[in-house]
Amino acid sequence: MNTEINRPAPPGGSRATAPEALFWVPIALASCIMMIMLGTRQTIGLFVHPLLDATTMNIAEMSMAIAIGQLMWGVFQPLFGIWADKHGAFPVLLTGALLLFCGQICTMWATSFLPMTLAQGLLSPAGSAALSFTVLIAVVGRRLPSEKMSMAGGIINAGGSLGQFIFSPIVQGLISMRGYAGSLMFLAFTALASIVPSWLLSRQRAKPSSAAPATPQKQPDAIDLKTQLRTAFRDPSYLLLHTGFFTCGFHVAFLTTHLPGEISMCGHSDSVSAISLSIIGLCNIAGSIMAGVLGKRFRMKYILASLYGFRAMIIAAYLFSPKTEWTFYIFAVTTGFTWLATVPPTAGIVGKLYGTRYLATLFGLTFFTHQAGGFLGAWLGGVAIQASGSLLWVWWVDIALAIVAAVVNLPIREKKPV
Repeated sequence: MNTEINRPAPPGGSRATAPEALFWVPIALASCIMMIMLGTRQTIGLFVHPLLDATTMNIAEMSMAIAIGQLMWGVFQPLFGIWADKHGAFPVLLTGALLLFCGQICTMWATSFLPMTLAQGLLSPAGSAALSFTVLIAVVGRRLPSEKMSMAGGIINAGGSLGQFIFSPIVQGLISMRGYAGSLMFLAFTALASIVPSWLLSRQRAKPSSAAPATPQKQPDAIDLKTQLRTAFRDPSYLLLHTGFFTCGFHVAFLTTHLPGEISMCGHSDSVSAISLSIIGLCNIAGSIMAGVLGKRFRMKYILASLYGFRAMIIAAYLFSPKTEWTFYIFAVTTGFTWLATVPPTAGIVGKLYGTRYLATLFGLTFFTHQAGGFLGAWLGGVAIQASGSLLWVWWVDIALAIVAAVVNLPIREKKPV
């Protein structure tokens, strides 16, 4: 049974006549959920060294457990997207909160590779997938006019970055005062708090069914999911979008998992790691909102190409800079503007091409590709440290992938914004 309530349209029937303030309610609720989920997920790197000190695992095993989690986060997203598309959002979001809670609790008891893989490689990523941008943007997209979709995606994504900005210093402070177990307990109960905005979001009114489809030439609601998937995977633009998003996953997972270790290897304290991750989250608030706003005025494929190209230049500049505290802070600022700013234009292109009816499923599949890159980023970082004690060659792989991503986004078929 669909738990999303579809109330009758307001007098006049047009979504354009709804009070402007009502458009912001689902955006704010989705942003709150995203803040909790990504604040929990993007602080995992702060736990790596405390867990290595307290367990029998080495860095390669820990990286593999986290890498499996990156991959499973991608595997679960289209599955939860299909569930949400067919049966409504609230059962999915509720399941996500419970799974994310269990993942943090089980991490407290994990002392070897297999329990850690269960906790951070299965439970936690499954919960994160159910609470992810994939599900949230599809729910919000059915409650907003199409012209507000790009901006809404940017703001929701910025909510996740706000979570990273807020949670990073809190998590590091709790680790210092209470150990990693106390910090994991905080994250577990914060995950449960997402149930409240999830319930409120599921009760928001969907836009009237008489509204025009997202693209004039397609009728997404008139075809079934299987037909839509077949159409998408025969479209070169959709496949090119997957290719570029693979790089984003590699980059984000590599830095989330191994940037704290890189900072430690350069002789800096744990506080520098926490501040750097927090700065990335803060700057990505601006980056995500900017990407969402620009998506209303420019073709989003050009925004993506620019973000990936800028990312390659940032990493190259970092590699040739002295590794002082200020180098890491400046790197965090510049990286933050591109961090997850690729998500709103990627989702926006999917929505432009195929409408919002199966957006959770179609964007979920692109996010699986994103997380396939995330698996390699998290895993190869651990392999590099275990083998040579350095991440240098992985940084160069990251640069090469960013250049490829910038190039492959250019041929994507996308109409100019009106």
